Amino acid sequence: MKASLFPILALIIAAPAQAGEVFGGLYAHGVASPLTLGGSPEGGADLQLGYRGEPIGGKHGAQPYVFGSLNSAGGTHFAAAGFAFTFGDKVFIRPGLGVAIHSGSDESRDDPTNDRIEFGSRILLEPEVAVGMRVSPRLSIEASWVHLSHAGMFSKQNPGMDSIGARLSWKL
Repeated sequence: MKASLFPILALIIAAPAQAGEVFGGLYAHGVASPLTLGGSPEGGADLQLGYRGEPIGGKHGAQPYVFGSLNSAGGTHFAAAGFAFTFGDKVFIRPGLGVAIHSGSDESRDDPTNDRIEFGSRILLEPEVAVGMRVSPRLSIEASWVHLSHAGMFSKQNPGMDSIGARLSWKL
């Protein structure tokens, strides 16, 4: 190991532990909404698992998150990362904005015979909002909506996809 790596390694080892929270939930996949073009040709349910870090800059600061979503019917899976903000304490609202990469079609055509969502881009925006309640100091339950879309930035093809569901969060 080179001597120049020792200071970097020392900083990583000496960094304070950051407690955050893990979350997971079940979602309806490809729900039709005003933000999508008629819903999804895909079906099934999504299992989402993720992690939120501590808020940056205090209690109401940006909270980094990362999560993955697996579709039970073999439809579009995705991974997302972004920042969320929590407003409220016992009852709260948590809007977030991230970017996602998905396993679905990135074609920019509208083929009605395709059984996959044709997003028009591999990289998508991932806005979300959750409404939740703290059940205990460590446990909360949330109803949430997650949207995938590129907002017409990468192609004219932009059907979008919405998932709606519930998740549990556990503070570490």
